[in-house]
Amino acid sequence: MAAETDDAGAIRHVIERLARSRPDLDSRLVRRSVETAYDEFRYARVRNYLPVLMERRAKDLLPHAEDR
Repeated sequence: MAAETDDAGAIRHVIERLARSRPDLDSRLVRRSVETAYDEFRYARVRNYLPVLMERRAKDLLPHAEDR
């Protein structure tokens, strides 16, 4: 249960960081990208790097300025 609480905090933190760094994007899109990234890593054995991995993957999922 503690891992779920830690994960929820990590997800929230990553969403906030990405939303601040990409104010041009809809917050729902940012949230979905982070949730998708979390789903890809949710069963990782080593949890220490989960926030970093989620943020990197979420950034990859988000559209880049030149793509729009």
